[in-house]
Amino acid sequence: MHHNERLEFLGDALLDLVIAEALFRDCPKATEGELSRLRASLVRKDSLAQVARGLGLGPHLDLGGGELRSGGDSRDSILADALEAVVAAVYLDGGFETARGRILSLFAEPLAASTAVGEVKDPKTRLQEHLQSTRRQLPEYRVVDIGGSPHEQTFRVMCLLDDTGEATEGTGTSRRRAEQDAAARMIALLDCDD
Repeated sequence: MHHNERLEFLGDALLDLVIAEALFRDCPKATEGELSRLRASLVRKDSLAQVARGLGLGPHLDLGGGELRSGGDSRDSILADALEAVVAAVYLDGGFETARGRILSLFAEPLAASTAVGEVKDPKTRLQEHLQSTRRQLPEYRVVDIGGSPHEQTFRVMCLLDDTGEATEGTGTSRRRAEQDAAARMIALLDCDD
């Protein structure tokens, strides 16, 4: 079976470089750590999969029967890898500037959202700062469920505010990502994002 692992490797590096350059340019006051967090949030598996879904990439993947039956064409890891391979193919076919332009076009909306005021901090930090500024208790994060196979786990985490009983749930491919998702949902619920 043909694999695109070498293309995925190259595409991953191209995405890191182009996104890092855009954040460096668009966030002149951000620290190295903040820039690293922003880049990581944009090039993580679920973010890449979302861009791949927007392109309608899943139905065009050549997968084995088992992968097709198990929904491989909609699995985050497969979609993210496919997007990386496509980015590398664009680079190899059209050169760096062509690939850079395409990446910036594909990530225009996520980049704009990430570089908006207040987005430099991750959702857990923003939620904690909001709660502290209003003298409220800090949230508690509880793992509700862990699903999937050992190498493709999905975490479901609850963000609970004990003082009011408000709760949100988030999902992610790691506990940390699920906590960030739950915190972002709590920020939206409280309508406290500046």
